[in-house]
Amino acid sequence: LDLDTAKEELEEFIPHVREMSDSSIRKMAGRDLTRFKNFKKQGIAIKFGRFSQKENDQIRKNVKEFLSLTGIENAEKLLFTSRYPEEKETINRLKAEFLFCGKIAEGIPRPWRLIYYRARKIFDPNNYKGRYTKEEKEKLKKYYAIHGNDWKKISEMMSRSNLSVAMKYSEIKSINYGPWTKEETQKLMHAVEDVIRKRSKLEAEKSSSEKSRRNLSIDREKLYQKLPWTEIETKVGTRYWRQCKQKWNSILTSKMTKGQELYKGTKGLQAKINLIKRLYEMKVEDANEVNWEELSNAIGDVPRAYVQAKFYKLKVSCVPLWQRKTF
Repeated sequence: LDLDTAKEELEEFIPHVREMSDSSIRKMAGRDLTRFKNFKKQGIAIKFGRFSQKENDQIRKNVKEFLSLTGIENAEKLLFTSRYPEEKETINRLKAEFLFCGKIAEGIPRPWRLIYYRARKIFDPNNYKGRYTKEEKEKLKKYYAIHGNDWKKISEMMSRSNLSVAMKYSEIKSINYGPWTKEETQKLMHAVEDVIRKRSKLEAEKSSSEKSRRNLSIDREKLYQKLPWTEIETKVGTRYWRQCKQKWNSILTSKMTKGQELYKGTKGLQAKINLIKRLYEMKVEDANEVNWEELSNAIGDVPRAYVQAKFYKLKVSCVPLWQRKTF
């Protein structure tokens, strides 16, 4: 397919495809378009967001079958081939010969790239090593000072995954862990506004005047869906991205509920009952299949992150051995 046709056909499955780079679109057209069309014929929608337990199990099954098919020794060699330079050529040949891309994604209605990254996270032995010690944190700061954002190199030096070292550094470089100051809150609100303006392609309307700030009108979902938190973290400057996300959801909840306490007293008990009842009525098998947006009015006019947090707290505090139970 030529690039324009690829964009047009992929847009049916990936609404934001035109925001992607040309090279990513070409790869997706080659790896995913036929798969997406086959899923459509089966009436299966393409998914994003958190992977369900069923999808994780399918990835494990696909990897196990591919190892059996090719004779590659283990999942680490398959998914982290660069760690085994002496076997790299042989492994890559086997991956090409037995169509690794198609086999790893079999039965999972998601873009191949997301499936591959998820598989790497599941099977990376460096990804489950517990909390960082004080010594490790100091090493991480030292390595970052030398190598900057070369997380691959730093991860090899620390025997931790790329994602783990990147996220941990983002956390430990944060200056403030106490209550938010008024100045920090204002920085956060302006940072979110800036990224929303950028995303909405409203640069031409940017102005420092208060009138312009008041007149910015957008769909409410854009206030809390898929915001670039690492970019917002940089703009705030004193807080870790997860702190920014939590604080922003707190601000939104307060504004959307006009400051009312929806989750306390008799009203709070009723909200919990409503939430449990609605979750039960959805008949889903995994928490990742829940439409949290649809559920938000079980508690009140709140962001979906607020509902998810309340359900998590309810589960942890009221269900013994909840980790061992199905949804």
